[in-house]
Amino acid sequence: MNGDYVLDGLAVPDSLDLLHDLLEQVGVDHPELSGSDLMLFETAVIEVAGNVVEHGKPPGEVRWRFRLAVRPDRLEGTLSDSGEEYPGGAWGTDMPDLMDEDGRGLALATAVLESLVYKRSGDVNEWTMVRHLS
Repeated sequence: MNGDYVLDGLAVPDSLDLLHDLLEQVGVDHPELSGSDLMLFETAVIEVAGNVVEHGKPPGEVRWRFRLAVRPDRLEGTLSDSGEEYPGGAWGTDMPDLMDEDGRGLALATAVLESLVYKRSGDVNEWTMVRHLS
């Protein structure tokens, strides 16, 4: 079970639909994948991508590329974008206070992945997400 997928575009709300479509296609191409593994991975991808869409600067001009590798033991996605550097610090799985309107996306992504790593290389943000298959 191997497969590689790539999606390029602008980090705008419509692109989130394209990510959903890509991940749906992965499920069609790889029926051996557990539906829950794929759903949880998709949740993490959409949370991270949603942050890039919402907070990426300059708004509407950030380009991104999502690469997904389907491997026998894991799903590994990398979202690279041309936006400004992520200003936040470390994050964990602790959810913010119920009254807070923001701050759940990275905590949720971390909770459903084995690994979520952010790095800045030159002028590119890179988010690497790994989910081991059950």
